[in-house]
Amino acid sequence: MITLHGFPRTRSWRVSWTLEELGVEWAYQLVNLGTAEHRSEAYSQLNPRKKVPTIDIDGFILTESAATCLFLAEKYGNHKLLPQPGSIESARHLQWLQLIICEIEQPLWTMGKHKFALPQEQRVTAVVATAKWEFAKILAEVEQEIPVEGYLIGEQFTVADILLAQTLNWAQRFELELSDRAEAYRARLTARPAAQSSLNKELAAL
Repeated sequence: MITLHGFPRTRSWRVSWTLEELGVEWAYQLVNLGTAEHRSEAYSQLNPRKKVPTIDIDGFILTESAATCLFLAEKYGNHKLLPQPGSIESARHLQWLQLIICEIEQPLWTMGKHKFALPQEQRVTAVVATAKWEFAKILAEVEQEIPVEGYLIGEQFTVADILLAQTLNWAQRFELELSDRAEAYRARLTARPAAQSSLNKELAAL
């Protein structure tokens, strides 16, 4: 049994989207961030870092979204969502994953921490402007690598596409400006049936 603990439009969407693309059965357990349920004793026992998502796969727990998506694709994908191991495409895929997590997402998470996630006394509002600049800078650097058609690794839709599209969606919700190219990619990928069905399943739990 696969149970995903999450909250809509957070990193848990990466995992639910991956599950839907793979066509595996899964259940959703809402962790209400609005009521600080993620800080409860019960949830802390499941995930000591008190974040979402957390996935329970027959008692095996994972708590990092990118690692979870990769594991699910390896375990259930049967060559879906991942390039052939050892191939040039696989190397490019790994590079995109690192870039998304370490460079593109991080300014957004910095903004989130200093807007709402950190305790009030730990927030530094001046950091937000720097984070916006960092995001605009890295997005401009990768602009021409975002495909107008197809996906990051040619014709194969991969985990990296899920992570990048969800990250760009996060930027849009933060009201950051996306280039026409990045916005078209975000809109095209998040319109996929699996993206919509996974998001709707999460929203239905609210």
